[in-house]
Amino acid sequence: MSFLNLTAGELIALFGTVSAVVFTLYLLDRSRRKQVVPTLRFWRHAETNTELRQRRKIQQPWSLVLQLISMALLLLAIAQLQWGDLMQTSRDHVVILDTSAWMGARTARGTLMDEARTSALAFVRALPASDRVLLLRADGLATPVTPLESNHAAVERAIRASEPSSSALNLDQAIDVAVRAQAGQGRKRGDIVYVGSARVAATEGVTSTLPGNLRVLPVTAPVENSGIRKIGLRRSRTETDQWDVFVSVRNFGLKERVAQLALQFGGAPIGSRTLTLKPNADQETTFAFRTKAGGLMEARLLDGDAFQEDNRAVLEVPAQRSLRVVVYTEEADPLRPVLGGNPRVTAQFRPPSAYEAAPDADAMILDRFIPTAPPKLPSIWIEPPAQRSPVRVKATVSKAKLSRWNSDHALGLGLRTKDLELETAQIFTPASGDIKVAETDAGPVIVGRPRTDTQPKLIVLGFHPVRSAMKYELATPLLFANALRWVQPELFLHWELNAGTVGTVEMAIDKRTNVEAVRVISDTGKAVPYTIDGDQLRFFAGTPGTVRVIAGDRESVYSLTLPEVGITAWAVPERVRRGIPSLGVQGSPVKDLWPWLAVLGGLGLLTEWLLFGRGRRAARLARVPARARQKVLQKRAS
Repeated sequence: MSFLNLTAGELIALFGTVSAVVFTLYLLDRSRRKQVVPTLRFWRHAETNTELRQRRKIQQPWSLVLQLISMALLLLAIAQLQWGDLMQTSRDHVVILDTSAWMGARTARGTLMDEARTSALAFVRALPASDRVLLLRADGLATPVTPLESNHAAVERAIRASEPSSSALNLDQAIDVAVRAQAGQGRKRGDIVYVGSARVAATEGVTSTLPGNLRVLPVTAPVENSGIRKIGLRRSRTETDQWDVFVSVRNFGLKERVAQLALQFGGAPIGSRTLTLKPNADQETTFAFRTKAGGLMEARLLDGDAFQEDNRAVLEVPAQRSLRVVVYTEEADPLRPVLGGNPRVTAQFRPPSAYEAAPDADAMILDRFIPTAPPKLPSIWIEPPAQRSPVRVKATVSKAKLSRWNSDHALGLGLRTKDLELETAQIFTPASGDIKVAETDAGPVIVGRPRTDTQPKLIVLGFHPVRSAMKYELATPLLFANALRWVQPELFLHWELNAGTVGTVEMAIDKRTNVEAVRVISDTGKAVPYTIDGDQLRFFAGTPGTVRVIAGDRESVYSLTLPEVGITAWAVPERVRRGIPSLGVQGSPVKDLWPWLAVLGGLGLLTEWLLFGRGRRAARLARVPARARQKVLQKRAS
């Protein structure tokens, strides 16, 4: 026997409290009634003191006993007394329902998800009513939907509401969660039931140590399918307005297939390929198209198979924007080749007299003059007059030999010179926080100043790179490229666009990348957890969306909209049980006694009221003779 609502201690405490209250009421009971007596009786006793005594014995003990028994029965009904030990007779089951992307594949009878829901419902309905069931939805993550629930109707509603997700099945994780859910519950362990097509991701697999109580309800799945696995877009290294496109298509089936792959940009066709796909293998192909405008690029696999969700992918291609630079100089010709050699820079040359503090540009170059007002844009100063230089000039020296470049900073990255001697150079006194880019033995000759609250970024050169011996050095165009990249880094990011599948994403990064500066951001602006192992960055996306990875001067955008289809079909071992069990149990082995206890308790209280109630006592007193009744009344009055 067991209690469902109360523990034995709580039941005893409640019954003790109720019994004490009822017993006290019986001891303090004084029945006061209207009596007609001679008036002289009170005059005769007026001279004597009236002694009031409390009743110290219970006049109606059987009434008290009957009430206590009835209260005990009602409390047992509230505690839901049951015949049989529920902990020893019922079992806990876990249903692992496959909700991976592959469950959306269609068959002649509907989708695989429809068949899986039918099998899961049949298993739950075959269980005894006292058995508890936990529903676990399994895709890339194992998600418990219900607790260990004895209300099978709630479990059935959760099964009907289950839909395919976008990630592949991680069956190992789901089985591990199910085993831990059954542990430590104090009841017999029932079945761990997997319902699905058993198609897992290539990187997951299934452990060889399976629990002994595992049961599989297989879902017959089509095996012939082909789909887009990955799309990559990168800007061409030789053509500024060209995008190189990489597409990977996989045949998941067992037969060779021929499929047509078509690409569109902005609704216009940009290329197509006829692919002969080998069984269970990937095939890659490349395209190239030119555009400076932004728009949507769509890849579509014209293949009528059972799973259409992986036959189309869309990528948003950003517009190509150049860096607009305004150059204030009296001599534009020396600077034109340096700035014109970079296809991503658009330079506009103006005389110093046309100076504006905030022109319509991204940066400015000030060639050997001091502006009337401080620039409001990032700026590069070339040989500014010493009296009003933004960085204090300590001295001007002749025949200054460049001895050091700060190659650890973005401004000096890749810069090398050998035995370079400058005819004249300004030696600066940098302030706190300034960056020494190039130095001579006398001091720094190129200084960078980061952005502050009152001033944008600036770089000051103490010599003219194209009017000195440095004009013959390869470091000259690299110096200007580094400077422009530093003042507007977002315009020089190396873009990579990728359309891929939901799940685990791996990306190769440069080992020299500053790990603390790496950022992985979702399309909602939230940070995405990631790990870095050597030159591999790895993160997980369980739902479709866009993720941006910024690492140094490289930004990779992942449009994870393709469903992740499991590559490996798990071969269920022979020792694993299959099918719905024939339990043959129609009712619960535990019987509820509380309805009968509630009825008996109510009947006990009704009987007590009929036998010992106020109306019954008055009727019984009326049948007593007048003289005897007078003695009774006198006895009660005394």
